[in-house]
Amino acid sequence: MFLLRRKRRKQKKVSKSGRFPPEVVRHWPEVFKDVEIQTIPVEYLVSVRVEFKDGKMWEIDLEKTAKASNEDLESSLATFFDEYSEHIANIDFRLDTQKVIKDVKNRTRQFLKKRK
Repeated sequence: MFLLRRKRRKQKKVSKSGRFPPEVVRHWPEVFKDVEIQTIPVEYLVSVRVEFKDGKMWEIDLEKTAKASNEDLESSLATFFDEYSEHIANIDFRLDTQKVIKDVKNRTRQFLKKRK
């Protein structure tokens, strides 16, 4: 269903506060710095990096699985995370920040037009 690549390298830990990491905030600081993440729509994900407790790193490239529906991807990821949960040390979701920015601007523009 999706591509897995194994990598062995150290990855810095990401804050568990629910905030975007600094490299994402730099794209649009006036919005991203105040956003608290509860869920991430699959359509905005580019890849998922999974670091295991034994030091192995897998990268799930979601761009190469564009043929699958969002529901199928979400289900596959949930199954994967459930199956390996006790072996996973960290999960790093990589976002298509340009798509997020574009969608937020478009939806804000639509909202403001309806309010006139």
